[in-house]
Amino acid sequence: MLRKILPLLLLPLLSKAQFFKKNDGLAHTYSIVAIDSASGLMGVGVQSHWFSVGNVVAWAKSGVGVVATQSFVNKSFGPKGLAMMESGLSAKETLEVLLKNDPGREVRQVGMIDKNGVVTSHTGANCIDYAGHITGKNYSVQANMMLEGTVPSAMSKSFESSEGENLAERILMALQAAQSTGGDIRGKQSAAIRVVKINSTGEPWNDDYVVDLRVDDHQDPIGEIARLLKVQRAYEYMNAGDLFVEENHMEEAMSAYNSAMQMFPENLEMQYWTAITLANNGNTKKASAMLQKIYAQDQNWRELTRRLPKVGLLQVSAENLKELLK
Repeated sequence: MLRKILPLLLLPLLSKAQFFKKNDGLAHTYSIVAIDSASGLMGVGVQSHWFSVGNVVAWAKSGVGVVATQSFVNKSFGPKGLAMMESGLSAKETLEVLLKNDPGREVRQVGMIDKNGVVTSHTGANCIDYAGHITGKNYSVQANMMLEGTVPSAMSKSFESSEGENLAERILMALQAAQSTGGDIRGKQSAAIRVVKINSTGEPWNDDYVVDLRVDDHQDPIGEIARLLKVQRAYEYMNAGDLFVEENHMEEAMSAYNSAMQMFPENLEMQYWTAITLANNGNTKKASAMLQKIYAQDQNWRELTRRLPKVGLLQVSAENLKELLK
């Protein structure tokens, strides 16, 4: 109902100033922007009772900075903010320029960090209560239209107390803390986490994005994004295992695949490549036992096993291959 009413309430404002544009959205929400020089990463996380909030609020570019633009959103603050920081302006200077040229500044809320760790934020006087932000060392948290006024402090405490964890996990924990203290007064719908490298390598396919997860419509978006982040971590082990196989470091590959499988023991692919690596390491009996259980659930894995020797991914004798395929 609120979604239908808000645009009507805004009609008087629209005649006076460009407070809201249809393509930008009404992202009343909570978010965090953060940087971690120890890991060389910076990122942004957000949750809102609004469809596909990550597409509106969360902006990040390696070697440049991160931006969260929300409330009655001026979506241009994302790409323009990144472009201005890339040109050499600090996050603070960038936000000052953006707000100065925006007649709707009092309904905007923004958090911003540049690659040098300069943090800045803004909550307009006309953002809907509860609204506020906290700017700390290496982070800023901001929230508007919250059920309780404790959301920013809960996010701040969470981030500061999670030092030493991976940045994406710290961002996730801050979002969880916000929700645990009431969160958005309207409830939950979508969430996003984006993490990029502080220093660009000049290879955007490796820099953007280290983490890029979005849940556009879900009853528990934070729970779902937590699940996806765990899946990503498991597949990072899988990717490492693949690289070790490519380099013929089979013991290291075995360790990486095992780590992935332990995170998701029911995942057939993680089981499968663990078994194939066991076979390549000469443990045919154990590999065969694992493979038979996999084949029982999906016979396509047996056909894949037949195809692996041709490309060198399964290096076993004809007799052992027969054992693996039985």
